[in-house]
Order: sequence, then structure tokens, then C-alpha cells
Amino acid sequence: MLQSLGLNELAHEIYRFALDHPGCRVADLLDGLDASEADLQQGIGRLLELSLLRHASGTLIPTRPPLALRTMLERQQSELLRRQSEFVHIKAAVDRLSEEYEDAQARGTHSGWERLESPAAIHARMERLAGRTATECVSLLPADANGLEALRARRPLDQHMLDRGVLVWNVYLESIYNDRTGLAHARWLAQNGGKVGTAPTLPLWLVVFDRTTALLPVDPQNPAAGAVQVTGAGYLVGLIALFERLCESMTPLDAPGVREGDQPTPLERELLRLMGQGLTDEAVCKKLGVGLRTARRMIADLLERLGARSRFEAGAKAVARGWLRPCACGGEQPIRAKEAKGSPVPATLTEGLGIGMLV
Repeated sequence: MLQSLGLNELAHEIYRFALDHPGCRVADLLDGLDASEADLQQGIGRLLELSLLRHASGTLIPTRPPLALRTMLERQQSELLRRQSEFVHIKAAVDRLSEEYEDAQARGTHSGWERLESPAAIHARMERLAGRTATECVSLLPADANGLEALRARRPLDQHMLDRGVLVWNVYLESIYNDRTGLAHARWLAQNGGKVGTAPTLPLWLVVFDRTTALLPVDPQNPAAGAVQVTGAGYLVGLIALFERLCESMTPLDAPGVREGDQPTPLERELLRLMGQGLTDEAVCKKLGVGLRTARRMIADLLERLGARSRFEAGAKAVARGWLRPCACGGEQPIRAKEAKGSPVPATLTEGLGIGMLV
């Protein structure tokens, strides 16, 4: 208790000794207390500062504490009142700023949707929505949504939701395993109660809060175009259905990969499907979130395993083996290119167009 006055146990003993031995001297304290002279002098100095002792003809005289400490108590009471008044004013200012912020947000919204132009505006909105989320926050996070700055901004939001018991469910590209920073965040989330999985491709980045509000890009091909917040029930039903459909084929993070016979992995199957759509190597890389050399190495490996000399032939053999489902719509089935009479299509052209050229 006396420590709040800056008095240690020895100083207290000196004061009590002076009460029992009025007019004592330092020599008396040395004889009566088990302490060095330096420690005694330090304790006496503190008691003199507080006016609990005073010198009188070389002796130490104790004084009455209430009188000696009244000035100190009045000073501290004045400081407490000042701080309390300051707190009241700060709270009022924060409340006013919060009201102005909410009013501004309300003025900027449209019926069911609102466009967010800048990364700062997107993050501010995510912060606001995450702070209000009560049940779940589900996200699709392709490679361009997992930059270092984005992860640094997202982690405290995820942490706050997890601390409140909110289910945080993120789906990443399988290529997350090649991204040290992104993988570290995904594993941190899984270890702290979040749900994390991977998929070969993701159509866009998407965050849905409590199944009532979603954020998605204005243009999935151009992150700089900004984002849109949607709240209409019609929008949300479709977006949630998209998320749940992707989760059906999701692989839990760090799940052991098991290849059944000669069947391709989910990533290899998706690569074949993208090739079947006629995408260029560069477009395939962007969809899968892998480097160009990695994509070409995977393509070469698939061609070798299928015993194919071209992508066209690889598509046909993938369907024959059951790696891809036949589909006349040109989705997963590689449709054979129609050749002009007397003029076969050069191999280089069929390879450039991919294995999914429509008739």
C-alpha cells in the first residue's frame, strides 16, 4: 500500500522507529535497524521529501501524515479530475466521428450494391464488415488476393473474428503451396480454428459476411478496377451457391495427396480442362496461379504420361482414359478440329489452339 507513495519497507521501518524514538539520530537508526547507512539515508531522504520527517538540531522528528500529504492528495485529485474530463471529451469526439462515418457510408450506397474504387476503401469496408460479422466469413482467395500487404491487412481482421467465435473459411488456389507468405497465413488460420482448403482454380476473389453482404471485384481480370459490395438477397443466393459448389471439390489444407492408379491429381485434371478450352499457356498460368515454367513442365509431364505428341492428342487420350468427361458443349471434352478438305490442319496450329477447339 505504501508503495503508491514511493515508500519501501525500510522507509516504513524508519518512520515507525522515529515515532517510537522521538528525536533519534542516524546513529540510533544504524543501531536499531538492520540496514546499511546508504539505504538508511535513501529512506530518510524519501521521508523528508514527503514531509513525513523533519530535521531539528540534528535529530529526526516525525510529522502527522494527513497534514504532510494533504497537498499531494489534492494535486493527484486535481489530475484525476482533469483526466476524467479529457476522457469524456475524447469519447464524445470518437462517437461523433463514428456517426459521421456511418452517415457517409449510408449516402454512398445504392440499392443492393455499392462500388468501392480504391484499395483503401476496400480495406476500410472489410474492416467494418468483419467487425460486425457474428456467424461466418467465407472467402475465395486466388493468387492476386494474397499479396504481402493484403495478408498484413487481413490477419488482424481474421484474428478478431476468430476471437469472437466467428467461422472463418478460406479457399485458396492449390498453388498456395508455392507461396511461402500466403501458405504461412493459411496454416496460421487453420491452426487457430479457421477452415482452410484449396482448389485447382477459382473464378474470382470473393468474401461473404454472414451470408448477407459480399465483396467481389468489378473486373476479375483487373484488380485495379476496384470492388463491389452487394447486399441483395438475389445476389447473395448465387454467390453462396458458387462458394458451396467449389467447396464440394475442395481439398483440406495440407491433406496428404493420394493418386489413384494413373488418375491425374485435381490440379492436373483442371489443367487438362483449361487446355481443352483453348487457353494459352499464359492464361493457364493465371488461372492456376503458377509460373509459366511450372505450367509448361506440368503439360509436358501429362503429354508423356498420356503418350501423346500434341495437346490435341492428349485431349483425346484423356477422354479415352476417363480423365475428362465427354461433353458436347466443348467444356471438358476436347472436340476434334474440323479439317478442310485436302488440307490437314498443321500440328503447330492445333497445338496453338489447344485441345478444346470447337467445331
